[in-house]
Amino acid sequence: MLIRQGDVLLVPVSQPTASQPVPRRHGRLVLATGELSGHAHAIADDHAELVTAEGAAQLFLLVHGTPATLTHEEHTPLTVPPGAYRVVRQREYDPVAAEAERYAYD
Repeated sequence: MLIRQGDVLLVPVSQPTASQPVPRRHGRLVLATGELSGHAHAIADDHAELVTAEGAAQLFLLVHGTPATLTHEEHTPLTVPPGAYRVVRQREYDPVAAEAERYAYD
């Protein structure tokens, strides 16, 4: 089951290809931060962790035991079942815009 909140997409994976822990920011795992608003897609649950491969930009969310809650100031909170997920920052293409590729916005 894919989980989408704004420009963040969680794709289930059987085994993450990363193990380097990503530190929490103010007690939360920040999956993505808005470039203009500064709002964050984040999880505060202690039984979740965010990992990456050293030097890699790819993030993985690991939820252990019970569901976690993905929050954002402009979106309805979402329940994330236990499991491993690749965190994808969705992009959109606009051939007319000065920047042809940019992050998707709601």
